[in-house]
Amino acid sequence: MLLDADESQLVLVDYQARLMPAIHEGPAVLANALRLAQMAQALDVPVWATEQNPDKLGQNPAELRALCRKTLAKMHFSAVGDGLADWLRPPAKPQGGNVRSLPKHLQKPPGPREPERPSIVIAGCEAHVCLLQTALELLEQEFEVWVVTDACGSRTERNRDAAFDRLAGAGAELVTTEMVAFEWLRTAEHPDFKAVQGLIK
Repeated sequence: MLLDADESQLVLVDYQARLMPAIHEGPAVLANALRLAQMAQALDVPVWATEQNPDKLGQNPAELRALCRKTLAKMHFSAVGDGLADWLRPPAKPQGGNVRSLPKHLQKPPGPREPERPSIVIAGCEAHVCLLQTALELLEQEFEVWVVTDACGSRTERNRDAAFDRLAGAGAELVTTEMVAFEWLRTAEHPDFKAVQGLIK
């Protein structure tokens, strides 16, 4: 199964000013997050971001925020607890017909809306806390979750790698920035091939 740009959304978790200096290989992790956001923008993939308790930890870098449709300020470690899944699903369509005229026992309860872009490409910090909990809850919400390992970080390698092991066991796909780029492109004949290739060289 390959990633499809038309079915993807990118979620970038907590690359915040007061957190990144403590992250193992933080500059490389942040550089890959920026590349992902730039590639997504070039290929019309929606980009969303989160910030954990931004009053205490600061905001994501301005250049990253500028590439995102919206940034969710959150207090839960999982962004799903603060409404991220609702951002990732299209607005509910009004039901046809006069449903209210049906007796209650014949009315279908509204279920969760099917996402139009069900593949969530996700990266962030800390991998073993906010990234992990967000990704696991997105899996529970029946999204496909693709974790970009070289754009994820924790304060220690052990915590980061433990998160990857757990995510893989739960059904997430583990990928890298370059894997995402070339799967979104699919062919060297893609009109944006040179622009995206330039971002990862």
